[in-house]
Amino acid sequence: MAITTNGDLICPNCGSKNMLPLRGATPAAPQFKQPLAREASASPVAAMAGRLIDNIEKVIVGKHDEILLTLMAYFAEGHVLLEDVPGVAKTMLARALARSVGCDFKRLQCTPDLLPNDITGSSIFNPKTTEFEFRPGPLFAQIVLADEINRATPRAQAALLEAMAERKVTADGNNYELTPPFFLIATQNPIDHEGTFPLPEAQLDRFLVRLSLGYPQFENEVAMLQRLRSEHPINTLATVASAEEIMACQTAVRQVFADDKIIRYIVQLIQATREHHDIILGGSPRAAMALLRCAQAFAAIQGFDFIAPDDVKTIVKPVLGHRLILRPESRLRKKNVGAVLDEILNAVPVPQMPATGFAR
Repeated sequence: MAITTNGDLICPNCGSKNMLPLRGATPAAPQFKQPLAREASASPVAAMAGRLIDNIEKVIVGKHDEILLTLMAYFAEGHVLLEDVPGVAKTMLARALARSVGCDFKRLQCTPDLLPNDITGSSIFNPKTTEFEFRPGPLFAQIVLADEINRATPRAQAALLEAMAERKVTADGNNYELTPPFFLIATQNPIDHEGTFPLPEAQLDRFLVRLSLGYPQFENEVAMLQRLRSEHPINTLATVASAEEIMACQTAVRQVFADDKIIRYIVQLIQATREHHDIILGGSPRAAMALLRCAQAFAAIQGFDFIAPDDVKTIVKPVLGHRLILRPESRLRKKNVGAVLDEILNAVPVPQMPATGFAR
């Protein structure tokens, strides 16, 4: 450990200041070393993501980062929870993605009287054949929008778990495989809690990322209204990808290289969430797998064939934010999960990346 003239401890691996200063020195947050530049490769994932983002932005204005993170979850074979106030284009984002890809799309409006069979499907008696025939529910589409998921009862919410985790549905004792690529986008309103059933932690953990769109900026909202003067742009949105191309991108994402240093860095971040004094429930092994898979997808979308530390740091909050529970006393001190994750990112040493990138 090197010591500078002002008494700071410098990490020899990443060049950041150590969390523990010398006696008498003023504590300071560590400063990360500037990341080294990477050369983009000819990634089909980056080209596909660019086409999809450009097409979706014809409908969703000024939300480039949120669209990118949604595609990251799509290419990582996960699911997205959109949590925001009404009227900020949560449903429109799902519709625009479905039209851009050309996959089967179904919308499920969740209400307290929704039954599991309304989601998965049920067997109907056919008097002509005198046999029961299975009629698939809306869950059998390739892209499913579960609108206001927290208004459904826990029994109905649980009907989504098997499909989200295993891409199959069990009904009447029979297993039915879902058509790939299966992608679930759920929305919920964090403000109005009357008549709602909060998602349990086990189901929140099934969502790869949680996103919030937020209100648009002034110029973006003006541009949105200008596009709506004649007709809604969703009605003329073209298809720019196929299901087969999406599945090829999902396969390519799994080939993105993750060095052992990156894997250890991810595990250190997850371990730090379990040991932080403000967190009562830290990240699970599933959270570590989600962070790795999302880092692969994020790097591929950027056009790279290996994960850099900055890829992991960029996606930590949308991937881990909904999986952590703060202690009640920490919430009383106005702490939030985002601030705690910032502390963890500053505390965990960042692996140094070679100038030529990580070797396979």
